[in-house]
Amino acid sequence: MDLNHDACYSAIQVRDARYDGRFFTAVKTTGIYCRPVCPARTPLSKNVTFYATAAAAQEAGYHPCLRCRPETAPELGPGHELPDSVSRALQLIELGALDEDGVDALARRLGVGERQLRRQFRQHLGASPVAVAQTRRVLLAKQLIHETRLPMAEIAFASGFGSIRRFNEIFHDLFGRAPGELRRSGKPEVSARQDGEIRLLLRYRPPYDWDAMLDFLRLRAIPGVERIEGDTYARTICLDGSQGTVSVRPGAGNALQAVVRFPRLQALPAIIARLRRVFDLASDPVAIAAQFARDPVLTALIQARPGLRVPGAWDGFELAMRAVLGQQITVAAAIRLAGKLVAAHGAPMAQPDGALTHVFPLPEAVAGAELASLGMPRSRAATLSAVAAAAVADRHLFEAGGSLAESVLRLREIRGIGEWTAQYIALRQLREPDAFPSADIGLIRALERLESRAYTPAQLLARAEAWRPWRAYAAQHLWAA
Repeated sequence: MDLNHDACYSAIQVRDARYDGRFFTAVKTTGIYCRPVCPARTPLSKNVTFYATAAAAQEAGYHPCLRCRPETAPELGPGHELPDSVSRALQLIELGALDEDGVDALARRLGVGERQLRRQFRQHLGASPVAVAQTRRVLLAKQLIHETRLPMAEIAFASGFGSIRRFNEIFHDLFGRAPGELRRSGKPEVSARQDGEIRLLLRYRPPYDWDAMLDFLRLRAIPGVERIEGDTYARTICLDGSQGTVSVRPGAGNALQAVVRFPRLQALPAIIARLRRVFDLASDPVAIAAQFARDPVLTALIQARPGLRVPGAWDGFELAMRAVLGQQITVAAAIRLAGKLVAAHGAPMAQPDGALTHVFPLPEAVAGAELASLGMPRSRAATLSAVAAAAVADRHLFEAGGSLAESVLRLREIRGIGEWTAQYIALRQLREPDAFPSADIGLIRALERLESRAYTPAQLLARAEAWRPWRAYAAQHLWAA
């Protein structure tokens, strides 16, 4: 956004919640940075500077406000005004791309030069890629200090710090005190123990149609892997050979409450990033609705379901398997096949949790398996095997890289993957907001009912030009209709 000083100052004077997470206010006289909704007394205009990101404010030498807690601001996803390379870099950083590799490796994955990527980050975000990654760690650690009773050593590792010493140094530099002194509760510390249980809030920008999200996931829940009871979604997870579970339900305020049970605390940032993608927590429904304001069909759909989100995927390979299994058959039939695949080739949970008994099969387990015996056409079994082989050969196959067109082209190089499947993977896994499977019969039928006229896939694609750059959200509203 354009950080016009007078406009931003007007927003903080009235504590306008619409701008929460869109910029941060740095106060020169105190050395802190705040959210626009901070309840503290509004400083003088001459004493404030505005930054587009928390990382920019932190890199400029300001530390997070203890009162409004910038780590609790609703996090917005990369906007369409950002260059593609910056948007995709932010997605990869959130998933841990800089935890082991450097900025040069990140730039290579994006197909740009390292200097170009650094320059774009500085221009559009006001901070370097490393500063963005470090700010994410600090703010997650601060959230865990306030929202859990974990010991400080466990918080250090759970927030992505490589050592307790480094964790303590950064907090001393930012706050002038030890991390433990930020915790206001006098209650005793409680370790995450062997199962690694951590409860925390995942915040979003309202409105949020949780019922629609739950209905979507319920219809596609794979037996043994996913479970929905009441208002809670739960599933098994497997990261780097370790097994666990996650569950999500509505929390207090504009947030979802997540319960993570995973033995490796270091995996928490990646788990949070995946959950945010599954539940589309970074989108701004109000801004998206404004983009559709001139289209009467989309306007009516949004008025009916104002907080509708695009459900993401926990894992790219899992979603690709789901998409292939669902080619030319009903959702229910595809889920039955997915259940057979899990029972035959998914690893059993070492500690089952009721109906959660298996993790989804790894690509290595599927690549060499005889899949036609599960009751599907040989052509479809061959496509599943081809997808698994491709995933084994390229561990970044289902991660954001190039443009939408490049990603779709790369996926279509896999035997049996057509335009519809590639667009569907881009929509739900790569989180491409403009992905649009125009050949989807559900989209065609929905628009035909709404406009009382016939559509071909080509005509639907032409009609969808007016919905750029948010065609994925238009598709979700049509599916829901």
